[in-house]
Amino acid sequence: MLDISQVLTYCAALGVAAAIPGPGMAALVARSVGGGALSGFCLLFGVILGDLTYLSFAVFGLAIIAEHFNALFQLVRWGAAIYLCYLAWVFWFAEHQVIDSGKPVQRRELLSAAVSGLTITLGNPKTIAFYLALLPLVINLETVSLQTWGLMLVPLTALVLLAVGALYILGAIRIRHLLSSLRAQQRLFRGAAVIMAAAAAAMLLR
Repeated sequence: MLDISQVLTYCAALGVAAAIPGPGMAALVARSVGGGALSGFCLLFGVILGDLTYLSFAVFGLAIIAEHFNALFQLVRWGAAIYLCYLAWVFWFAEHQVIDSGKPVQRRELLSAAVSGLTITLGNPKTIAFYLALLPLVINLETVSLQTWGLMLVPLTALVLLAVGALYILGAIRIRHLLSSLRAQQRLFRGAAVIMAAAAAAMLLR
């Protein structure tokens, strides 16, 4: 099991990494402004699931797997970059409407938000760098057991990301009235598109 210093260090490092604006948080704010808190939390669920995927890969030896399946990882990297470019295009050319806070959200939109959160996270260079490069510096992964992973790392990761993501969502909801104009929404979504495109470029150039 992890000692208290490792727990605090991990939570602090993950919290800072999550709070730094990136594709995930940009999409989270845009989705929360356009679809409301419920849509934002569904996207956040996908983000958390993506982080837990990379956490599991890191704990169970992704580096070893990568040595034998390098071609597969290259394919995944290109696929993630292409998807981020697609999202950038969608965000840039999105058709905006006046925000209606009383409009019910369809189940399909909530599922789409969760899938978007997952795929954005899986293609996020910042997330990859944290779990595959920084995490081993914070925690000795060789000492992490299945019990430590399931009872400590998974809950801690989910709680930290939920806390940080909730702050972004609630902040977006509070300023939602300021973004009710079509021009303001266009600036927000195009800003998110630029972040998506930058992340895609980082995936291909690293």
